[in-house]
Amino acid sequence: MDLLNMSDLQASLIIIGIVIIIGVAIFNWIQQLRYRRKIESTLDHQHDDALFKKNDSQRLPETHKRIEPELDQSFFVNNRSQHASSTEPSNVRETNDLPESDSVAETPAMTEAITSTDVDVYDNRSNYIVIISADDIIPDTELHTLLHRRYEFSKPLLWFGKKEKSGEWEEITTATTTGNPGFTHLKGSLLLADRSGPIREIDLSKFRDTVQDFASHINAKAECPDIVQAHEQAILLDKFCADVDVMIGINIISRDNGAFVGTKIRALAEASGFKLDSDGIFKYRDENNHVLFTLTNYEPDAFKLDKMKTITTHGVTFLLDVPRVANGERVFDQMTHLAKIFANTLGGIMVDDNRVPLSENGLARSKQQLINIQSSMEENNIVAGSPHALRLFN
Repeated sequence: MDLLNMSDLQASLIIIGIVIIIGVAIFNWIQQLRYRRKIESTLDHQHDDALFKKNDSQRLPETHKRIEPELDQSFFVNNRSQHASSTEPSNVRETNDLPESDSVAETPAMTEAITSTDVDVYDNRSNYIVIISADDIIPDTELHTLLHRRYEFSKPLLWFGKKEKSGEWEEITTATTTGNPGFTHLKGSLLLADRSGPIREIDLSKFRDTVQDFASHINAKAECPDIVQAHEQAILLDKFCADVDVMIGINIISRDNGAFVGTKIRALAEASGFKLDSDGIFKYRDENNHVLFTLTNYEPDAFKLDKMKTITTHGVTFLLDVPRVANGERVFDQMTHLAKIFANTLGGIMVDDNRVPLSENGLARSKQQLINIQSSMEENNIVAGSPHALRLFN
């Protein structure tokens, strides 16, 4: 009788267990269905802006505040016929900003500044350019002293020299001044803006005074543009650069709050062509050693070489610095392709900065925005990834 009762108890427990298992299975199925519907619904929405990051990590506090990217403003006057037929500098006013009579005046220094060797990188639209003309060869000792003051003006300064008026400009370094180089003409090119903001008017004034004092000391002639107008131009240049100064980011995060291990990340990155630099960032470079895009930790810790065996993270981030990369459309496709490989290999999911899964449509819209940004730069004579752009966005 006890055995029979025991068998009934066991049967009851088995039935109860089966019911529980079926109930759990049904509950999981319902939850999975809800989650799938939620993901599908999310992918139908547009989240383009979350891929774009304002590139302000290197900026210093400035009076002039940079703004979020907007492509409805123009740095140069939109007159394509003038750009196509003339090498004269374009007016750097926004439309209806100031009267035409208040535009930057053309000076001999500006006309002389645009040459065949440096029309792109060192023209007067993004540099304050001065010309020093002497009748005799400028002593190398005096030139050496002038070059050593190049770091006093808060922005990058380059000097060029010519040995005769009809000659070609060549860049001058401290090494150039040895052995009596024989320059009779000098040109100084002081950058008006970079990622730390526009040049200060006091620095422009200091540079102009330095040039004039130097010219007077060697009995030469100095041609210097107006300081106030050059500073206004610097502010407008900085504003345009801020409009297009963005990065595109694609995050790969782990599913279900799991973690990626550093050894697997490093192996996958190196197999894909990345190299880990001392700053803790994996960098993907082209054949000319230019950085195309980077791979960083989604979390605050950097990827240090001596810690890759022990580090774990919940995600990684691909970043493309839009103004500093030529052929952005092709590079974006390359970065996206690698991001998908990482997601599949690591078992993660591609998301934007709001942790929303990325759809193909979302990626396509982001790619189009990148194309628009680089087209806007080119229309304003700043080609993304060119030496000109690398100076401005540094």
